[in-house]
Amino acid sequence: MAAKPKPKSTGNCFAVIGSDEGEVRAHALLLYHELTGGNDDGFTHETIDGIADNSDSAYGICASTIQALLTIPMFGGDKVVWLRNANFLADSVTGRSQRTEDGVESLRATLERGLPPGVKFLLTAQGVDKRRTFWKFIEKTAAVQVFDLIDTSRDGWTDQVASLVTKRGHELGLDFTADALALFVLLAGEATQQIANELEKLDLFLGPQRREVTTEDVRQIVPLSRAAAVFEIGQTIQQGDVARAIQLIDQQLGANESAIGIMRASIIPTVRNLFMAKLIVEKFKVASGNYGAFAGGLNRLPEAERAWLPQKKDGSGVNVFPIFLCVAMAANFELEGLQKVLEATLKADQALVTTGLDHRLILHRLIAEVAAARNSPNKVAVPFRR
Repeated sequence: MAAKPKPKSTGNCFAVIGSDEGEVRAHALLLYHELTGGNDDGFTHETIDGIADNSDSAYGICASTIQALLTIPMFGGDKVVWLRNANFLADSVTGRSQRTEDGVESLRATLERGLPPGVKFLLTAQGVDKRRTFWKFIEKTAAVQVFDLIDTSRDGWTDQVASLVTKRGHELGLDFTADALALFVLLAGEATQQIANELEKLDLFLGPQRREVTTEDVRQIVPLSRAAAVFEIGQTIQQGDVARAIQLIDQQLGANESAIGIMRASIIPTVRNLFMAKLIVEKFKVASGNYGAFAGGLNRLPEAERAWLPQKKDGSGVNVFPIFLCVAMAANFELEGLQKVLEATLKADQALVTTGLDHRLILHRLIAEVAAARNSPNKVAVPFRR
């Protein structure tokens, strides 16, 4: 969670926005109770559903909000008008509609003219186009709190989520082992509401007698999402845990995930990154003691020697982080062995697309080949199952 609360306003306009739906909802509810004094008899205050199906609906919601803001409470006293979960303020088809813009502009003009004494306005929304005049007005005049999800496309997002999980876990008296914490982060993701739900389930599962969370606890309680499965398949391949890799692949196939999808989302990137990590360290002698040294060493290579490496989506340079994650495990392979694994992966991918062979068996055999190339003192027998 990335929260950016402003100092509490002395005015009568408040906004709680952000992509973290759970945090927005929780903080908005707290603020609503604070503004109403915890007293809502159903007559004094008004809550308006901000979910619009189209531009006419958005215009109607704005008109209803304006009417509520200008209507004095039946029995006098203060009044809070909550425009909740407005979805027409984002950069969307509905949000860009002229009809919607007319409604939003009318609402802005009403707020700008000033509200009746004792009337307060609370806005909540998950998506807001911050280029629009309405948002600029709200940002300038209201007490704004922003709760955005952690950006999982940026390096270090897992550390941010791990910090949040550790903090929330300690509040419940839960202590994670290092491996359990890493697995929990991958399974639960970055949404704070999902994290809270899974921590509560672990708390109930462990009971008062045991408070240390292990990887087995996490595997039993936290559901395996597709994204987490993709990552964990890659991890087990690197670690040479053949049985677990095959178990995960079979689970995904049983859930109607395609073998080609598994191959291209998890296995190919893992094998490719292992090969690149090994080549970079062995041939280019790039220091790999820490991420900073590794990234710096790559960036200092001549451009011609970096051109073949995967680039960031924004075009700002080499996408270093996924390769660095494979450096430690790449040490367990020989470069020649990884090159053969790359060739085997290509053949397996082609077999999935061009032959009628059993897809499950193709993936199992490939996992076995990767494991055989690994310099492990304890080779694990591959449990092929038809």
